[in-house]
Amino acid sequence: MKIRWFIFVAVLPWFIVPVEAQEKVADSIGNLDPEMATGRTVEDGVAWYDVAEQNIEGRILADQERARWFDRFPASANGSVTSNVWNLSRHSAGMMVRFKTDATSIHAHYKLLNKNLAMPHMPATGVSGVDFYARDGEGNWRWVQVTRPTSQEVKTKVIDSLAPGMREYAAYLPLYNGIESLKIGVSPDSKFQQLPTREKPIVFYGTSITHGACASRPGMVHTAILGRRFDQPVVNLGFSGNGKMHAEVGEFLVQVDAAVYVIDCLPNMNAAMVTERCVPLVKQIRAAKPDTPIVLVEDRRNTNSWILPARDAHHTANHEALQAAYKSLLADGVTGLHYIAGDELYGTDGDGATDGSHASDLGFMRQADVFDPVLRKAMGVE
Repeated sequence: MKIRWFIFVAVLPWFIVPVEAQEKVADSIGNLDPEMATGRTVEDGVAWYDVAEQNIEGRILADQERARWFDRFPASANGSVTSNVWNLSRHSAGMMVRFKTDATSIHAHYKLLNKNLAMPHMPATGVSGVDFYARDGEGNWRWVQVTRPTSQEVKTKVIDSLAPGMREYAAYLPLYNGIESLKIGVSPDSKFQQLPTREKPIVFYGTSITHGACASRPGMVHTAILGRRFDQPVVNLGFSGNGKMHAEVGEFLVQVDAAVYVIDCLPNMNAAMVTERCVPLVKQIRAAKPDTPIVLVEDRRNTNSWILPARDAHHTANHEALQAAYKSLLADGVTGLHYIAGDELYGTDGDGATDGSHASDLGFMRQADVFDPVLRKAMGVE
């Protein structure tokens, strides 16, 4: 409650905030940990903070050596997982930096791994943008602004004229591009503190949809939406076209101290693959993590599969294969399993996807609504 009161008074204009509250805010700002504000340089009237010198949520096994600082997987995954999965793991999907500042304007300077900034069905703001949120006076996450990349190096004032006051921000990194470097800028006289990573993330293992296709902004993927709802860290191990319940990926999943594992790979699989791989993957996780909940997710139906009989039959076969695997696991005494049906992940009106397959922002919000009660039950959250 103390934190929420502090944030509430901080966002009010100073001339209407009581003197006692102003003193408390000033004291809190002055006590920011200087060790969390390293990497500062001042250029053209902007103080830049290099976030690569701090931890960022969404990088699994952060204490292990990395080929690139912003890779999702450690270097040991190269040659262990498939080359496609490794290359896709170099996208920064799901990564997020949290910080506090009293700045009234925020800048971003980052370099992207790939020159392809957008896709035909996904804008540059989603593929290559950095998406900013902040806590409001009630402690809720609210959208602030997203960058609009037009080149491989982005240096921009993200937003100005912000209401004065110290508050917490979150910056979601690009979904379908990698980050070579990232700095966040504020005025030199502003306070800035990067916040440490939180423990026990919700770990998602999935396909291009989990990866983020085709959200308009990084903060609009269902994984990010759920992270804000539960106020928990998220690990996004979505690999476009390559989420196939690989045991090699499982070897890295089990090294994460997760709050829950969400296995959402069916859009990249067929029924035979599900039958072959689902039970072994779950048992692999359960052997290493006997008490961590595991959620199995059915394939969403393409929004036009109602008029494509072969495609609809494919989804039905996938669902039946996963249901059979789930029942087999329960029969074998595997506990802590939860299940999400796929028929209504995008809704029932056909408007939840960009291209029939990949979610729009509407589709992602609907998925989050379906996932929410199951994750709540799995994690024992009220």
